[in-house]
Amino acid sequence: MTNKPKDWVFSDPRLQEMRQDYAAYTDEDFKVWKILFDRQIVNLPEAASEAYLKGIKEIGFTSDKIADFEDVNRRLANSTGWSIQVVPGLIDDDLFFGLMNNRRFCSSTWLRKMEQLDYLEEPDMFHDAFAHMPLLTNQHYVDFLEDLSGIALKYIDNKWAIELLSRIYWFTIEFGLIRENDNLRIYGAGILSSAGETKYSLSNEPAHYEYDVKRIMNTPYWKDKFQDKYFIIESYEQLYESLPEIEAVLEEMVAEEAK
Repeated sequence: MTNKPKDWVFSDPRLQEMRQDYAAYTDEDFKVWKILFDRQIVNLPEAASEAYLKGIKEIGFTSDKIADFEDVNRRLANSTGWSIQVVPGLIDDDLFFGLMNNRRFCSSTWLRKMEQLDYLEEPDMFHDAFAHMPLLTNQHYVDFLEDLSGIALKYIDNKWAIELLSRIYWFTIEFGLIRENDNLRIYGAGILSSAGETKYSLSNEPAHYEYDVKRIMNTPYWKDKFQDKYFIIESYEQLYESLPEIEAVLEEMVAEEAK
């Protein structure tokens, strides 16, 4: 993998020239987006990170208009230089990390149905767009994504290493908390797209730990229920600046596993 050029993903046949077909969205799709948007946005002014609240305005999302990736890409081009790459759903690790290492965030274009409003096994575009894309306007956040993906590509054939890095991604990008003005706030997309977990994650019920790379790498996670622990960063700069430690701890744990 390390012998491939950085931009190899752009010629990968798995992407199959995928695009968002905005005209194909149905009335039900617009209704689902609006319901999900309206019921969650009211929770976020007192719960979400300042960077997210700033980002959702910058990215232009509203309840009456499903996210338009062409518009998102124009806005991101003027912000951090990232863009959205349409994918069919969950994709292989090499393509996932390869795209992000080239400043392309992966997103599906399908929306859940009315009967699936509260839970999906696989993330849909509401999660990908509403929860993830606003923070793509934050430079330290996207720099962390890009360079974490670069580390992953060095170890792409090592399943244990990818599992360890997935724990970092899970407890930061998907389920991370940040301390702002002495208050806990949410930046993890898995929480931002869930009204229930938004309230739960900030309550006294789960455990809250300071951001600790080694502890996170030693902490398995689950996908089918609320987390029982969350890790708190002090800033997005801290997240980005932890990358050398992530790489060092990863190398150490991979070597230990190989003994």
